[in-house]
Amino acid sequence: MQNKPIIVVVDGLGGGIGAQLCSKVRQILGSRVEIVALGTNAAATEQILKAGADRGASGENAIRVSIDTGQVILGPLGIVLPDSMMGEITPAMAQAVMAARCKKILLPVNQPHFTLAGMLSVPLSKLIDEAVGLLASELADVIEK
Repeated sequence: MQNKPIIVVVDGLGGGIGAQLCSKVRQILGSRVEIVALGTNAAATEQILKAGADRGASGENAIRVSIDTGQVILGPLGIVLPDSMMGEITPAMAQAVMAARCKKILLPVNQPHFTLAGMLSVPLSKLIDEAVGLLASELADVIEK
């Protein structure tokens, strides 16, 4: 049997976006994928695990070491921006995410210290649906139906 694709979900603060992403991935792809939760803190990781992740780890070193284990990374745009998420994303975390060789599917979520020009105001649930749809398309040839 072929190994399951590994999806890495990264989030910070309370892990709400990561938990919603994980839940939607489980709903659409079920057990055909393995989900790894990487939180900037234990609370974020715990929320993603509660939403259905298979395993998880927290903090800068865990993100730096584990980010490259996945075929696809899912998370808010802030995971590639140093000092975003109220300072939780360290420069080392952002660099590790960007340096990962796998595909990244990022949600364009504004933060207090930046605004994305040209982005239509779209509910987070729609962004999550689109991100997981992109994920499913990306993995279509490797997951068992």
